[in-house]
Amino acid sequence: MAKRHPVVSGSAWLAARRKLLAKEKAFTRSRDKLTAAQRALPWQAIEKEYRFEGRDGRQTLAELF
Repeated sequence: MAKRHPVVSGSAWLAARRKLLAKEKAFTRSRDKLTAAQRALPWQAIEKEYRFEGRDGRQTLAELF
C-alpha cells in the first residue's frame, strides 16, 4: 500500500518548501565545487595515434577536429 502524503496548510507547505530549498541550494553549491574540481584535473597527453574509419576514410583523432 502506498504511503499517502500529508495535506497541510499553505504556511506549513511554505515552511517545508523553504527548508527543502535550503537543501537544494547547498546541494547545488556542492555540485558546482565538484564540477570545478573535475574541470581542474590535469590533462593527459595522448601518446597513441588512434585512427577512426569514417565517411572520409581513415582519420586520426586530430584530423577529426
